Amino acid sequence: MGLTYSYDIHLRPENVARALKEATKPAPPERRVPPLTVTLPGGEQVVLPFTCGFRSEPVDCAGRDRVSLETSLMFPADEAVRAYAEEGGLPVEDGRVQIGYVYLDMSFPALGDPRYVCLDFWAATSRMSRLFEDSAAIGKVFTDLAEASGAVGCLFDKGDGGPERVLWGTAPD
Repeated sequence: MGLTYSYDIHLRPENVARALKEATKPAPPERRVPPLTVTLPGGEQVVLPFTCGFRSEPVDCAGRDRVSLETSLMFPADEAVRAYAEEGGLPVEDGRVQIGYVYLDMSFPALGDPRYVCLDFWAATSRMSRLFEDSAAIGKVFTDLAEASGAVGCLFDKGDGGPERVLWGTAPD
């Protein structure tokens, strides 16, 4: 198995809908898939330009520990993203690059702590994992997402059992 680097955003359950709406902002402007309706454990619904199991059938998160989505996100073309795009033949559109699928696992609760939910955005390939580590612009997208969502923290995780690197955070109450 290859590298699976990720950005983990930890937040209170009442902020999940806001975080998911914020996560749609770096999505490509045109939808290539039908919208996906996600019903969160508290009953709130969010419509997303993503898929679940590569389908757009409604998803109910109630009673589930984990829900996995496939996102398509565009990132600012800093030096690392631009090199990734050139190597993969990907176009730069309005200064941004769509790098491929970024998987999103939502864990209810995060690491067994019922006070938090974790949104884990992870790279689909080893090459993309290295890009996640090398690109300051990608890191900023996720730390900005954490801040805009009212999260308590954003961590970078190499998935190797080592400690996660704290990128952004507030003191939890």
